Amino acid sequence: MGTPSKNQGNDHAAGLSVGNLEIWSEAMDIVETAYTLTQAWPEAEKYGLTSQTRRAVVSIPANLAEGAGRGTRKEKSRYGRIALGSLYELDTLLQIAVRLGFANPDETVGLRGDLARLAKRLNAYIRHQEEQT
Repeated sequence: MGTPSKNQGNDHAAGLSVGNLEIWSEAMDIVETAYTLTQAWPEAEKYGLTSQTRRAVVSIPANLAEGAGRGTRKEKSRYGRIALGSLYELDTLLQIAVRLGFANPDETVGLRGDLARLAKRLNAYIRHQEEQT
């Protein structure tokens, strides 16, 4: 984490500024990691835990982008909280995957560490938005 996403430049070409938000970029990196991890999960879970995990991880940067697009600090805070909820959901889904034997703890430890760091940064982002209103 901490390094710019390899696709970050594309959003500037479209005139969007969400790529300037570091937490959005970190969330995008987490999406890639989670998708890679879930590729090895059982085919029987394609429409179950795999799908739910992927929806939760995609929701994190998507909600940050929606909040940024709405423009007000109140909306940024609101959508930041939704993103944070999706982050906690994702962490729970990863723990479920370990318990069910779809992933071993070693496979998820790095991703869960990234989630913990992003959660702290998201909380700070939300606090900042709320303090400025």
